[in-house]
Amino acid sequence: MKNILKILSIGLIITVATLLTTTVKADAPPPPPGHGETGNTPGGGGATIGGGLIIMLALGIGYGTRKIYDARRIVLD
Repeated sequence: MKNILKILSIGLIITVATLLTTTVKADAPPPPPGHGETGNTPGGGGATIGGGLIIMLALGIGYGTRKIYDARRIVLD
C-alpha cells in the first residue's frame, strides 16, 4: 500500500509540475536600455562583472578543494 501511495504521489507531483510549466506565461520583456531616450546606454547600465566573477571563482575553487580534501580523508581512514 505504501509503495502504491508513493508512486501515485510522485506521479501527481510530476503531473502538476508539467502542467504548471506549460501553462504559466511570463510578462513581455522590457524595452532595451536607451530605447526612446537620448543617448545610447549599454545594457546593464555599464556594470562590470569582474569583481563578482573573481569572488565566484575563488569560492568555487575553495569548495572544490574542500570536497577533494574530505573525500581523500574518508578514503584514507
